Amino acid sequence: MLSRFMSGSVRNLEREYNCTVRLLDDTEYTCTIQRDAKGQYLFDLICHHLNLLEKDYFGIRYVDPDKQRHWLEFTKSIAKQMKSQPPFTMCLRVKFYPPDPAALKEEITRYLVFLQLKRDLYHGRLLCKTSDAAMLAAYILQAEIGDYDPGKHPEGYSSKFQFFPKHSEKLERRIADIHKTELIGQKPETSERNFLQKAQMLETYGVDPHPCKDVSGNPAFLAFTPFGFVVLQGNKRVHFLKWNEVTKLKFEGKTFHIYANQKEDKKIILTYFAPTPEACKHLWKCGVENQAFYKLEKSSQVRTVSSSNLFFKGSRFRYSGRVAKEVMEQSAKIKREPPEIHRAGLVPSRSCPSITHGPRLSSVPRTRRRAVHISIMEGLESLRDSAHSTPVRSVSHGESFMPRSRSQVADTSEGMAVISDEAYSPSDSVLPTPVAEHSMELAVSRQINGAPCSIEEEKESEAGTPMYGERGDYGADSRSAQEGAGGDSMEESHVRVKGPSAVKHTRVKVV
Repeated sequence: MLSRFMSGSVRNLEREYNCTVRLLDDTEYTCTIQRDAKGQYLFDLICHHLNLLEKDYFGIRYVDPDKQRHWLEFTKSIAKQMKSQPPFTMCLRVKFYPPDPAALKEEITRYLVFLQLKRDLYHGRLLCKTSDAAMLAAYILQAEIGDYDPGKHPEGYSSKFQFFPKHSEKLERRIADIHKTELIGQKPETSERNFLQKAQMLETYGVDPHPCKDVSGNPAFLAFTPFGFVVLQGNKRVHFLKWNEVTKLKFEGKTFHIYANQKEDKKIILTYFAPTPEACKHLWKCGVENQAFYKLEKSSQVRTVSSSNLFFKGSRFRYSGRVAKEVMEQSAKIKREPPEIHRAGLVPSRSCPSITHGPRLSSVPRTRRRAVHISIMEGLESLRDSAHSTPVRSVSHGESFMPRSRSQVADTSEGMAVISDEAYSPSDSVLPTPVAEHSMELAVSRQINGAPCSIEEEKESEAGTPMYGERGDYGADSRSAQEGAGGDSMEESHVRVKGPSAVKHTRVKVV
């Protein structure tokens, strides 16, 4: 306690802090900020450095000493948000994925989103079937090295690029075949745009995974995308709720609830458990911001809580910034000469640090690159044949925020959608928190939900939901109203994380 007070006192005496932000191409932007500088100041500096105008899709991410990720809040002081001692290290990342990335106004914005999606593909977040993976990798290859040249590209040249967490020689040959025969003559900007159009159609587009467990104790990944809320288990997307169906987001301790109204007035609740209360709050805050960004018509519809309201209980956290519709309207007004783009050049996987994958390590060039060793998450069992949760009847992405034709999007009205040939298992270092084993009592879970499944009618759930310990509440019906109370819930105070963290975190700040 005394050491924390002393460290805080020393920090308060400092008038300036050094800050380093890792950009999407792995270059670093270093600056000095004043003690009272807010997040918006740093973000504006970075956007000016990049000559970026369509900046509302991006954010600054940092990791605290407990390995919990956070988005830097632009309206608050940077120093007060950081739990670590200066110098501060952060990352620029895509925070809100554009519903139609290929339709972005400026090429510089499309290029930065391309780099983000390239990272997502590399770390296993943008997971897809083998046929789609080969096409995406071929677009990357064409964008980075240009047309196939037998004199420059010997047999097996595609194996020198690390596109995915792991891949086979058969996939490498398929990537090279597409690059040699189908993409001749494409310029880098054309290949990048084609990559964006292809990636946009995938079920895992825009997924920033939050590791959780369902009420039966099975691992799951929760995510908020431009089109709604998704749950991934095994190689399937088991739940998908459009943003206009989501009515409330709530968290209490480690427990996260999402309320939704589907067709025919069917009310449902999904309940999941995060590894820590901090992870659960981060999940809730991400949901609050994503729902406001993609669902609201105007930023003025975000309801605020007056500081003079002495009887208000809960978090005053609100989304601050323009919403998606306003961002697109503002982008349409941009009129300037396109800024020059300094692409990464011929360095393989420059925007994706190299990782070790057994015998493939020797084939990954290290020239002009930082070797960042990232361990792949272990211990997540494949759930391909699991049927522990009742599926939500999902809808086509064509009915969501940015309409697409039915010829472009497969019909996903069956409830479950297969997203890949393999189980969804992104690299551990890109996860918000360690994936730990929870000693969750199934009896407690069933008491909360009234049933062993994670979905049911709202009336049944309300009858079995404790009223104490509510930390956060976000209701869409009140146009972005949130409620919460500090402290862990009484129930969650008895839930402990045990066992190994499943993974070792190395250089977490890179992702």
